[in-house]
Amino acid sequence: MHKFFTDEIENSVATISGDDHKHLSRVLRLKEGDSIIVNDLNGVDYLARIERIEKQATSVELREKIQGSNESCLDITLYQGLPKAGKMDLIVQKATELGVNRIVPVITERVVVKSSSEFKKLDRLKRIILEAAKQSKRSRIPDIELPMNFNEVLQDMKKNEILIVPYENAENYGFSALKKELCELRSCGILIGPEGGFTDEEIASLRVKGAKVVTLGGRILRTETAGFTAITMAQLLYGDMGGKI
Repeated sequence: MHKFFTDEIENSVATISGDDHKHLSRVLRLKEGDSIIVNDLNGVDYLARIERIEKQATSVELREKIQGSNESCLDITLYQGLPKAGKMDLIVQKATELGVNRIVPVITERVVVKSSSEFKKLDRLKRIILEAAKQSKRSRIPDIELPMNFNEVLQDMKKNEILIVPYENAENYGFSALKKELCELRSCGILIGPEGGFTDEEIASLRVKGAKVVTLGGRILRTETAGFTAITMAQLLYGDMGGKI
């Protein structure tokens, strides 16, 4: 069943407009009377019925709230060292599909972009996140924030139970050891370095603050690959990717 997102809701009637309306009516060619799922942008899904398809908008009746969601029990914040070129587009898209709830671009010592004023793609990234949320049938649309510097991340990491930092020079201690140390986890931050990686000083500061510096294996991964790998491992061990035993 097709899913649409809108916050234009009044008295159990939702309005779908803009690109979603065009997609519904012209691409999918849905008809009045068809059933769809509507998300209210606040994490609630409804079973709905199309009532009227007009030129500029579609009106639907919200019939019942859908109990439960496909959201993970693990609340993940991805702190992503700003990469070069268009890699951030791919990163936010796949992080959304993998169940991340919050994405924070980070300016570290080895990031090429050195000020948040140079980061002007937030609206574009929000659109990519929204489309990825639709495609993966998320019940929640992840937040993306303006870039933080490294010291701001050291403060912001306190919002999570732990901060996990994949590091190419880490040895032995990985996600398996983390699982033995922490059997359960409800929230975590994952901090990924940029193409140039972290400096020794940054890793030392993270360790002092209690971050879990982990290895992802003996191979050097690209910044985007490291993020996807770490998110997947966290979801497998603590979230909803492992299935039921």
